[in-house]
Amino acid sequence: MLANTPDRDTLSQDPNGQARRNKMSAQEGMLEVTGSLSPQHQAIFPVEAQTLLSLLCEQFAPRVDELLAAREVRQAAIDGGQLPDFLPETQDIREGSWKILGIPDDLQDRRVEITGPTDRKMVINALNANVKVFMADFEDSMSPAWDKVLDGQINLRDAVRGEISYTNPDNGKHYQLNDDPAVLICRVRGLHLKEKHVTFNGQIIPGALFDFALYFYNNYQALLKKGSGPYFYIPKLQSHKEAQWWSEVFHFTEDYFGLDTGTIKATVLIETLPAVFEMDEILFALKEHIVGLNCGRWDYIFSYIKTLKKHPDRVLPDRQVVTMDKPFLNAYSRLLVRTCHKRGAFAMGGMAAFIPAKDPEQNQRVLDKIQNDKSLEANNGHDGTWVAHPGLADTAMAVFSQVLGERRNQLDVTREEDAPITAEQLLAPCEGERTEEGMRHNIRVALQYIEAWISGNGCVPIYGLMEDAATAEISRASIWQWIAHSKTLDNGQVVTKALFEQYLSQEIEVVKQEVGEARYQAGRFSEAADLMAKMTTSDELGNFLTIPGYDYLD
Repeated sequence: MLANTPDRDTLSQDPNGQARRNKMSAQEGMLEVTGSLSPQHQAIFPVEAQTLLSLLCEQFAPRVDELLAAREVRQAAIDGGQLPDFLPETQDIREGSWKILGIPDDLQDRRVEITGPTDRKMVINALNANVKVFMADFEDSMSPAWDKVLDGQINLRDAVRGEISYTNPDNGKHYQLNDDPAVLICRVRGLHLKEKHVTFNGQIIPGALFDFALYFYNNYQALLKKGSGPYFYIPKLQSHKEAQWWSEVFHFTEDYFGLDTGTIKATVLIETLPAVFEMDEILFALKEHIVGLNCGRWDYIFSYIKTLKKHPDRVLPDRQVVTMDKPFLNAYSRLLVRTCHKRGAFAMGGMAAFIPAKDPEQNQRVLDKIQNDKSLEANNGHDGTWVAHPGLADTAMAVFSQVLGERRNQLDVTREEDAPITAEQLLAPCEGERTEEGMRHNIRVALQYIEAWISGNGCVPIYGLMEDAATAEISRASIWQWIAHSKTLDNGQVVTKALFEQYLSQEIEVVKQEVGEARYQAGRFSEAADLMAKMTTSDELGNFLTIPGYDYLD
């Protein structure tokens, strides 16, 4: 399937449905879809959507590689001993009195958001949950097999139109939208992820542009008509220059469709260590479009490991003890609240990855953990929080509703009386044990998650938690760092490549017993183990597990 980018007139629709002609001056370029397209998939990727995607690739795709290269330069300096810090050249932005443009009415109350992939049944259940927002995820909780990416776009289009329903083929159970569903926000892929099934001028395109273009094109008119808008979550940013890139994408798209500046709204996940030092600058770069920042805590922990991987005094303990009350994470949460509220932007809390348990006593322990975690966020001043399962929404909602009272958000909580949060606090070493059981648990969780991901499922319940890609990333990066710095476990053994491989072979047998021989043989556990071993014992720590993992997908 081919589409030529014009120098030609292209017909587009303004928000009122009136046709108008745009003369687009773009160099001649060729968009090619190498993946197969069913008739249903062609309906959400018509020539007009291809034209938009072609223009976005023409204008913005080449700069993605430049931005990714800048990450490597910065990382090399940190590996050489230079710790991250606030930028001296943008001090005037941090000290200025500016604010963001504004927040639409249907985003004013975001006290509980649910996140998950774009599977049809899951979209319906999430939109029907006792939450204010559903973040439909094309990134960490989704394995981007081609058909799944396109099916996800169909599902979101149908949800926006109020036409989505699903009947379970096994039991005949029917699912459909309630009358008052949650507000929909689409999380696109990070800049590091490609969409290998589409090329522009022979080059594989950024997955972020593909996700953005299709969701925007298929839904902006219907969203605006019902008083909402094209809202996005932007993941994995590491600098304000990357935020500026997104700002230009948004401005270009609004201009192309004749929309008011600020029609597109975005929330940015602060889930990398470099980004926490540029939150003011990220808000400023996106000030016409941004409505808030979010504490993406699990990826942030992974980024802390990855960014400080060469620093022996910053090695984290077991994942299970790295909780939000640890000094470096609590400072991150409080700085995000203070920074956002100073600029009139929301400060969203992080994910509760727990899922309900069938045993009443065990389930109560889960709810108690949710209560404590969300109370910490609400009392820190966050405007809302995330859950991964509808069964936890009521508990999170009750915590935030009690703190909010009659308010819809906590923009009035400025934290201006707090002592300044320093780079030293944000980088503070984290106390805690490194245990044999923690390492073995990490191996089992990562093995099962990677197996699911390369099989096409990116959102997996494992040992009472709803795991996404950040889980496997933390697990393999943490063990890599323990190996690199010859850290000792509580059993007295030094962590080496050989010890990891010994534990991995033993934990494969444990997983085989847990899932059963038939499930193990039918799955891709051997491939998952090979990929995990390669990533964990490599001489250099790979940036993202999902990049080599993508080669396993159709």
